[in-house]
Amino acid sequence: MKKAIVLGATGGVGNPLTAELVKRGIETVAFGRSAGKLESLAQQLGHPSTLRLETGDAFNPEQIVKAAGEADVIFHSANIPYHEMEARLLPLGEAVMEAAERLGAKAVIVDGIYPYGRRTTDKATEDHPKQPHTRKGKVRLAYEELVFSPRWRRAEPLIVRLPDYYGPSAQASYLSVTMEAIAAGKPTAFIGNMTIPREYVYLPDAARMIVEIAMRDDAYRQNWHIPGPGVISGREIVRIAQQASGKRKPVIPLGRTGISLIGLFNPVMKEVVEMLYLTEEPFILSGEKAERLIGPIAWTPHEQAIAETIRGLMRHERATLQ
Repeated sequence: MKKAIVLGATGGVGNPLTAELVKRGIETVAFGRSAGKLESLAQQLGHPSTLRLETGDAFNPEQIVKAAGEADVIFHSANIPYHEMEARLLPLGEAVMEAAERLGAKAVIVDGIYPYGRRTTDKATEDHPKQPHTRKGKVRLAYEELVFSPRWRRAEPLIVRLPDYYGPSAQASYLSVTMEAIAAGKPTAFIGNMTIPREYVYLPDAARMIVEIAMRDDAYRQNWHIPGPGVISGREIVRIAQQASGKRKPVIPLGRTGISLIGLFNPVMKEVVEMLYLTEEPFILSGEKAERLIGPIAWTPHEQAIAETIRGLMRHERATLQ
């Protein structure tokens, strides 16, 4: 990998991905819609000489191609809001793959676990059956089929699949609202059951593994799992987060009834309801393939990672208030 472009570079996954690429000395183009957010990212990273900022629309392959220049790898981490996923996910995937095809580039697609549907085993390998029973799961499966379509002759894609995640940059995960409120010392809610342990991955850890996989020429045209360091309950997450923040405001679990009521006024929360099965029957990823073919996965323990997340959010809040 000589040069990379990160689509959605200021987003939850794109931010640590950009940081990881820059850390490795790889020439990197940070691509996003907001010049202000891109400039903030560059400032956060210390304005490295290997980083170039480009504003544009990821739905426009021409703009991606123009911004990419000689990039040989496209990291696609641009996100679609829940309530827009059915209408916009496939057009976005089409644009990204069209750009990769024109460039003759590798395409690293960051996705989640929705296409699998309900779990059929304790830990799911990349061969787990894909039997989605939700609208979003079916759209995500169609998205995978688009990415791996044989009509792409020059593009070489791979998909990395993450469980739910957290980190200072996270913006669209189930945990982000909870973490941000705890960092700010405000009462908040927790989506789903707080007693059932679930799988989460710390985004800086995920970014490191994504880049490791992307650097292997033989990793493409495949799915890859990046699991977390072990399951953890919502109660334990809240305990660690509150200890790190030094503030203990109430955190209320939100189940189907509460989320459905909020969904009457909030289109994003309305779309969360059909995915709540994942909070009741956690889907846990196996990292055996990555560890066997790439190497050991180095995880930050949840206790440390959650504390780092809260401290990062508190720093951001102080900087915003200044």
